[in-house]
Amino acid sequence: MNVSVFGLGYVGSVSAASFAADGHSVVGVDVNPDKVASLNEGRSPIVEKGLDELIRDNAANGRLRATTSSAEAVNDTELSLICVGTPSRKNGSLDLRYLARVAEQIGEALRAKDSYHIVCVRSTVLPGTTHDVVIPAIERTSGKKYGTGFGVTVNPEFLREGTAIYDFRNPPLTLVGHNYRSDADPTQALYANVQAPMVTTTIRTAEMIKYASNTWHALKVTFANEVGNLCKRLKIDSHEVMDIFCRDEKLNLSSYYLKPGFAFGGSCLPKDVRAMQYRAKEVDLEMPVIQSILTSNQLQIRHALDEIVETGKKRVGLLGFSFKAGTDDLRESPIVILAEALLGKGCQLCIYDRNVSLARLVGANKDYINKQIPHLSSLLCDTIQDVIDKSDVIVIGNQSPEFADAVRATRPDQIVIDLVRLPLDPLQVPAEYRGLCW
Repeated sequence: MNVSVFGLGYVGSVSAASFAADGHSVVGVDVNPDKVASLNEGRSPIVEKGLDELIRDNAANGRLRATTSSAEAVNDTELSLICVGTPSRKNGSLDLRYLARVAEQIGEALRAKDSYHIVCVRSTVLPGTTHDVVIPAIERTSGKKYGTGFGVTVNPEFLREGTAIYDFRNPPLTLVGHNYRSDADPTQALYANVQAPMVTTTIRTAEMIKYASNTWHALKVTFANEVGNLCKRLKIDSHEVMDIFCRDEKLNLSSYYLKPGFAFGGSCLPKDVRAMQYRAKEVDLEMPVIQSILTSNQLQIRHALDEIVETGKKRVGLLGFSFKAGTDDLRESPIVILAEALLGKGCQLCIYDRNVSLARLVGANKDYINKQIPHLSSLLCDTIQDVIDKSDVIVIGNQSPEFADAVRATRPDQIVIDLVRLPLDPLQVPAEYRGLCW
């Protein structure tokens, strides 16, 4: 393909050289004439292992060149990648001046071009930026309409400085956000020689994934550092702790626990987080990330409470009362905390949980139910149908398999608020269906 890459900084230089190495004809574009001259002379404008050789070889064979002319680059190519920087302002917002300027320049060049052109946003931008900034700028300056006169995709990069060439060749996945299949195909074709899963999604989702990934990486660093700081105070080898921690790929390093939903509860997580925080206080250690865990968990319960209260309806049914489906454990169950808050707001509750009903009669939780929450125990219903019949709002508290069938039997005048994302098609639910955080 004939490709233009706008911005010869870190991402742009690595991308341009790597695409050229794959046989594409690449034109780099930058306002800095020194960067343009450097690339045309076969020298890398940035320091990165292996990049000098890659640029030298592909500039020599004619597959890679650079220019300061946006019009020339757009006219000579069929796809343009935007790789300009989006630096932070003092208040934390992104400075999008360079992004908007390049989008305008591409639009101006497209005004005189007859063929359909793809603009691919590779810069890191917040969700909504492509639709709110890039597309309007191109439409305004080109006089063309998105989807008919030009196409747009989002293709976030996952490159680490120092290993960027390797990362380009061996990514965990290649991500392409698009709204039209005809736009995605040329962008995907760029990566024909990259052996990695190809994932396509919407533009806004692709924008968000980059931020979720980088924030997760930052969280991992700070979590490991806080654990390390506590280990040092307690005379424990922190590297041995985390080496063993990382060997657990079923729970610790996996997709488990990484589904948006309701708060955690049970007999282990809240107790152990509190104990770790207390131990840190005993040795005069601040752990801001770990200390924020329980606060964040409580806010998720508050978020669910607000969702229910804002419906304006008082008859509320809870399907699921234990903190996890298939158990009768109510210890620090977030649903119990939610139920008590709803009672405080004047709601009329009816609750169903098959396992808790059994536990009330014979199970290990009998004393806890009768002594600690007898006012809630009296609200337990014998059947799911009782809850549906008596409620205007039905709240799904855990993923018990029977609840998916239950919500399909709701009425159009009811509201279902799903805290856990049941495995069902919302279109099959007669009631108004709402997810807690989706």
